[in-house]
Amino acid sequence: MSKDGGREKVIFLADCQSFYASVEKAEHPGYENKPVAVAGSVERRSGIILAACPIAKSFGIGTADRLGEALNKCPELVVMRPRMQHYIDVSLMITKIYEEFTDLVEVFSIDEQFLDVSASLHLFGDPITIAKQIQQKVLSQTGVRVRVGISSNKILAKIATDIWAKKNKEGIFTLPPTEVETLLWPQPVNKMFGVGSRMTAHFTLLGMHTIGDIARTPLPRLKEKFRARFGKQSDIQAEVMWRTANGIDDSPVTPRTFDTPPKSVGHMMTLPRDYIEPWEVETILLELTEEVCRDCRRKGYMGAVVSVSCMCSPYEAPTGFSRQMKMPDPTNHTNTVFEAVKTLFYKFWNRLPVRRIGITLSQLKDDQEYQLTLFEDQVKARALDKVTDHIKNRYGSAAIVRASSLTTAGQAGERALKIGGHYK
Repeated sequence: MSKDGGREKVIFLADCQSFYASVEKAEHPGYENKPVAVAGSVERRSGIILAACPIAKSFGIGTADRLGEALNKCPELVVMRPRMQHYIDVSLMITKIYEEFTDLVEVFSIDEQFLDVSASLHLFGDPITIAKQIQQKVLSQTGVRVRVGISSNKILAKIATDIWAKKNKEGIFTLPPTEVETLLWPQPVNKMFGVGSRMTAHFTLLGMHTIGDIARTPLPRLKEKFRARFGKQSDIQAEVMWRTANGIDDSPVTPRTFDTPPKSVGHMMTLPRDYIEPWEVETILLELTEEVCRDCRRKGYMGAVVSVSCMCSPYEAPTGFSRQMKMPDPTNHTNTVFEAVKTLFYKFWNRLPVRRIGITLSQLKDDQEYQLTLFEDQVKARALDKVTDHIKNRYGSAAIVRASSLTTAGQAGERALKIGGHYK
């Protein structure tokens, strides 16, 4: 392990195995020996597998599989409806357990967290001992099995988890920097963190088939290859890939990483059916705009740039666009943003059936300083926004909605039941 001020640096990446499915199996003991998956609704086009337990995975079922395909592979599959708020609560409970071993815990996702246990070794024992204690405590209190990758920095700990700890019986693996060349470099490119199927294909065309092929390429040469393939703006991407392949990561484990100011605020949704009529699409545009602006007001921001993204059917060959425009003044007022959203949408919509749509506000600034105009009573508008936000915060997002949301196109009531697109 590397040294940090003369002290050994030990970083964990703790990953919850099949998190959503594990939570459900822990709370339904009768399903212990059954294949269980958590999935959305087929009727509402969210019928994909969000998590599958190891037994389900043994049938070839994987995350992001369509529910119908999964049932064909395993007709006896037990399908559970997602409960996102509950999963968030369990994740927070697991964070509290990690914090019993170190105050340096960084949330990476709902089921993955980094831990810097460098200063905890003299209290709890060596890294393997600490990892086992964490596993035992999380399992006994939540029923969730945790896999732990151990190394001297975050990227190597993540790699240790993904490639090895998730595969071995103990669920623990240590990847020292001294063994990167012998253990990591022979691995195929698609095993590297941050490399998906598309990037794997690019590396194949560049003659790079293993992680070592990337690591051994001098960085200036790798940047040249990336520029030739991806354009002049690819230097950063090339350096990220090179540093990952070499196991280089200087970033510290930082608690409360989500306290940093956001760069943008956005919402997107896949529609339950194709929306063809303009009034139907406008209903969703208004609902999403209202959600985005409400989030901005809650966080104390206004946005200067509005973005609209749209995907149109058919499913096999979707078309669409993603465009943005700068508004005259930063704002978080729903009606003002909505006018800009409509302008953007109708400028680029090709009139094909709409299946997915998203709204984002960016170039954020503090909302305490705003520009008064001659044509709009901003003080009155902000007061009205404040009242409606208070009602929704107290009684729920669907407590007060626009009349258009009560039509057959409206989705505000359904979205109020969800967190991040999944049921609470």
